[in-house]
Amino acid sequence: MKKSKILSVAALLALGLIGSSCSKSDNPVTLSTPTVAVLTATINGANEKPTSTTSTAVGSFVGNLNTTTRVMSYTVTYSGLTPTAGHLHRINATNGTGQVDITFPSLTSPIIGTTSALAQSKVDSLVGGFYYANLHTTAYPGGEIRGDIKKN
Repeated sequence: MKKSKILSVAALLALGLIGSSCSKSDNPVTLSTPTVAVLTATINGANEKPTSTTSTAVGSFVGNLNTTTRVMSYTVTYSGLTPTAGHLHRINATNGTGQVDITFPSLTSPIIGTTSALAQSKVDSLVGGFYYANLHTTAYPGGEIRGDIKKN
């Protein structure tokens, strides 16, 4: 009888140790949920910089930027022009203009593209509103219609 009580106490102690060593706080499961920033722009001649255009062409930019993978998928639609070039510019000048940074994969509306993983500085600039979509034409080689990209 004494032996069975000792075994019972030992079994209870062992269960207590096992239970306390499996606490949730000791073995947290971390699931990384990607964050997607939705980016948009209305593209028109009035938004063109440093000087607006009188173009009646219009367009839009919609992008989904996964801030975890730093990959952006986007769609650009437009009507009323035949572009000779199209891309995203990173604003770095005081007049609101900047260098070409991401060239569109085609010029036929809708333009559908996906970037490779972007540098974190580009992700920060996109989310911070330092990019614009621009479509260039023969009539307006500096850009006929433009839209500043903003996070929604």
